[in-house]
Amino acid sequence: MMRASGILMPVFSLPGRYGIGCFSDAAYRFIDFLKETKQKYWQILPVGPTGYGDSPYQSFSTFAGNPYFISLEKLIGDGLLTEEECDAAGLETDPHSIDYGLLYSKRMALLRTAFGRSRHREEADYDRFCSENAYWLGDYALFMAVKDAHGGAGFESWEEDIREYRPEARARWEEELSEEVAFYKYIQYEFLKEYREVRSYAASKGILIIGDIPIYVSHDSADFWAHRHLFMLDERGRIRMVAGVPPDGFSADGQLWGNPLYDWKKHAEEGYDWWIRRIGKCRELFDVIRIDHFRGFDEFFAVPAEDSTAANGHWEKGPGMELFRAIGEHCGETPIIAEDLGYVTDSVRQLVRDTGFPNMKVLEFAFDSRDSTGAAEYLPFRYQRNCVVYTGTHDNETVKGWLDSILPEELQQVKEFLDVRTEDPDEIVDKMVMTAHASVADLSIIPLQDYLRLDNSARINHPSTQGTNWKWRTAEDVFTPDLKRRILKLMKLYGRESE
Repeated sequence: MMRASGILMPVFSLPGRYGIGCFSDAAYRFIDFLKETKQKYWQILPVGPTGYGDSPYQSFSTFAGNPYFISLEKLIGDGLLTEEECDAAGLETDPHSIDYGLLYSKRMALLRTAFGRSRHREEADYDRFCSENAYWLGDYALFMAVKDAHGGAGFESWEEDIREYRPEARARWEEELSEEVAFYKYIQYEFLKEYREVRSYAASKGILIIGDIPIYVSHDSADFWAHRHLFMLDERGRIRMVAGVPPDGFSADGQLWGNPLYDWKKHAEEGYDWWIRRIGKCRELFDVIRIDHFRGFDEFFAVPAEDSTAANGHWEKGPGMELFRAIGEHCGETPIIAEDLGYVTDSVRQLVRDTGFPNMKVLEFAFDSRDSTGAAEYLPFRYQRNCVVYTGTHDNETVKGWLDSILPEELQQVKEFLDVRTEDPDEIVDKMVMTAHASVADLSIIPLQDYLRLDNSARINHPSTQGTNWKWRTAEDVFTPDLKRRILKLMKLYGRESE
């Protein structure tokens, strides 16, 4: 990886007219902005359909795309919707925030209207799409159709035969819900068609897309419903252990994620076929893949499914290099960023070295007094070149918000390290950004909010909370000539210019 820079900007945070960032003209304008500021990468978050809590890390499918990202403007241009219909839906209640409930009720209704008018079944590309994605597409479309027929309820409340994924039940429900199944296949076709156009445009400008996948899948997903034998279950076929992280200085009870855990022995018996297909799909979508919670491949924290906190969990051994050797044999060389944040052991460090993947460094972590030993790893003078440095990630406070929340002695340490003699938080934010770019790390990724010097009102996610996350959107007018000049100056000063 050559010395370069990129910007972290979720698709949903793009500006636009209809309630959420999507593959509209705003995506193309943002790519132009990246090119004009000599960036090499656009990092986005997972692009799957969001489920409980609106989190892209709790998706109904790890293979499917988010229907909210389909551009209504594009559908208007294709004659499948009218501007009057889209405006009448009233999707834009707040240009800086996303109302997911409104999207669910109104935007999906517009997509159904477009589906009814579409002639996609006559397109040769549609048949090819269905054939190339047969491994997951039918299961996902049926899962969503049956879910809708049950008022959105999780599959464990469905009738036993379809809950248990029995062939005769699947055939019957597919026939009864044939149009609903067809609708969900159509929106995946439209998603991929639009996404490929965006990615092709990015490539024409020399911009590479860094995608993001969670290590785990959601319990309420087509992945778990159709492949339960690949997860840790008890003798009754119920989830035995779930994912989380242990108690630490940030959380006395740890974090209980609740995702079903993989039965890695079963995956190994099948030659890691499911993971090979998953990474293969990611290669189709992204130029670089960031895998969230990479340490789980070395050891994973298992919590009894009936527990209400992660306090009683324990560590179990993951697949290690065996998985990545299998992926390499079938997928070839795959650019991956290993998210190895949190409690990192020597064996995790060794796994990252063995894979050769760049790992992550977060500047905010370098000044956290709750983790003095681990914090030292994030100081820039300790970096190796083969890493990716961030001021913060989507899970962190913005730098400006973080400066307001840290202890006085931590703030003093920050100012001394950055050689700042001002009380102006904007100047400290700028110095943090400069320090990331100045580091030896091959790649620096800066959240757009930190370039804009925004406070925590622009935070993307606060882990272990619900109701206020994944909602932030930027305004169109922030991409000013002054912002471009500031970023270009940093690129030239620290040798991160991309042609």
